[in-house]
Amino acid sequence: MRILTRYVLSEMLKVFLVSLAGITLIILLFVLVAEAIKQGLGLKQIILVVPYVLPNALRFSVPATILFGACNVFGRLASGNEVIAVKASGISPMVLIWPALVLALVVSWIAVWLNDIAVSWGREGIARVVIESFEEIAYSRLQQQGSFSSKQFSMFVKEVDGRRLIRPRIIFQGNDDSPQRTLTCDEAEMRSDLSEGTLKMICRNSEMTIGGWTSTDSGVHEFEIPLDDSSHKGVPSPSDLPMYALPEQRLTQQARIAALEQQLAAKAACQMIGGDFTAPLSPKWKDDERQLVEAKQWLYRANAESYRRWANGFSCLCFVIVGAPLAVRMRNADFLTSFFLCFAPILIVYYPLLIYSTSQTKNGTFPSWGVWAGNVILVIIGWRLMRYLCRY
Repeated sequence: MRILTRYVLSEMLKVFLVSLAGITLIILLFVLVAEAIKQGLGLKQIILVVPYVLPNALRFSVPATILFGACNVFGRLASGNEVIAVKASGISPMVLIWPALVLALVVSWIAVWLNDIAVSWGREGIARVVIESFEEIAYSRLQQQGSFSSKQFSMFVKEVDGRRLIRPRIIFQGNDDSPQRTLTCDEAEMRSDLSEGTLKMICRNSEMTIGGWTSTDSGVHEFEIPLDDSSHKGVPSPSDLPMYALPEQRLTQQARIAALEQQLAAKAACQMIGGDFTAPLSPKWKDDERQLVEAKQWLYRANAESYRRWANGFSCLCFVIVGAPLAVRMRNADFLTSFFLCFAPILIVYYPLLIYSTSQTKNGTFPSWGVWAGNVILVIIGWRLMRYLCRY
């Protein structure tokens, strides 16, 4: 039995590692192209972000490749009648499957770690490279095209003289909180501040237009533009936090929710005593209610985040639990056919259920552990397939 264990493990590792390298490279290229288009990165910046993008590519490729390895190995074993030979020798076919399950369990722990660092360390690293390179990218685009656009603003210049921008015109994008603004000046210079996550525009003889209102400044004036969306938020998104930081942030948010509820209750009591029954309809009251709702939604997302990362990581084990006995039952030597026949029900059942349960958990409709629903269903299906394999 030790020979069988070593054989299955060695075959699984060979197929898993080779296919992991190929699929990860393909996903990495797609992710890098997407980031380059989204952020306007050059070749130098693309090379710098590769280490930060790699965990994100691996967290998608690892579950697929471990399933591919199981389908490949057990499909070949079954088509060569090796499973039948094992059963004819009085040995349970589970002797063949257990090594694959142990490997999948180890890979699942690694996948959980990859899911954690991809959304915390990886995103932070990409943002840092973008901020560090923002000034260089902007100057390069302005010299070549005379214009540059980002999520925060669009800039048009007449000429670029070294680091001096001649007659720049900057249009700041508007949102619900502030209207669109247009800044025009005789000359300007850009300086990125990594510590603050901002771009400083040092303008001479500037003119700011907001709607129909215009303000002029004949001297030197400095404007700050936030480059990182999270740099000006009071509370970071749960999806950007590492798992070890989530418990403390949840406690802080719970205390904030309790304080907001007490403030609303105190205001309501004072207004009722004073006979001001129209106060709950005022914009200020609506704003306080909105803050409370947003705080609760943040807490729901934070509660779901750890469960989601663990569920995503342990999908590797669940895929092997389904894929290994299903490949044996199909007895198909064509591993691509076995893989797609195994992956099709996973694609149809598991991922839609994961997306739905995650959204409902983040809304507070489902409990936090509801994101494990897809994993549980796969385990039940795999258990039934294994029972059938052992009986017949």
